[in-house]
Amino acid sequence: MSDEKNSDEIPVNVISDDEENLEHDLTDSKQYIEKLENLLSLEKQKVVDYEEKIKHVLADYQNLNRKTQSDIEKGVNSKIDAFMLDFLNIYDDFVRAKEAFSRNKIDTTGLDFILKNMDSLLAKYNVTPIEALGEIFNPNLHEAISIITDSQLDENTITKEIRKGYISHERVIRPTLVEISKKG
Repeated sequence: MSDEKNSDEIPVNVISDDEENLEHDLTDSKQYIEKLENLLSLEKQKVVDYEEKIKHVLADYQNLNRKTQSDIEKGVNSKIDAFMLDFLNIYDDFVRAKEAFSRNKIDTTGLDFILKNMDSLLAKYNVTPIEALGEIFNPNLHEAISIITDSQLDENTITKEIRKGYISHERVIRPTLVEISKKG
């Protein structure tokens, strides 16, 4: 036997075709996995982008829905307010008729029932009168059409209610016409 270390032979590693294919497959697999990871990363970013877009679209929809609801409510309320203003003019006529009949000592029982029904209708639709007499003038609730000088009253005290004002759902549908005081 000959000594392998002293031999003149050159050691050669012989790689079989199977081993070579396996090594090549491993390299290809690593590249393939990297490509898949890159694609996965891109798809994850797309998902994040789409989620953001969906959130924006949802927020836009909710804003549009709120605005539409608000516009509908405003439209309905403005129509109800316009109707109530016309109704209040008729109501005022009934009140004046009752006062005129009462001054002439004419029975107002029928008018009292009609006014009671009208008051119920106003209450049903949350239309309430603005209390003004003796109050301090508030330009959001009152409209001053005359001024009297009275040194005994506070400045801008309402001394006379000329026409009743009304509020509906926290909105003034008709301001109270008033007379106010000024210090003299």
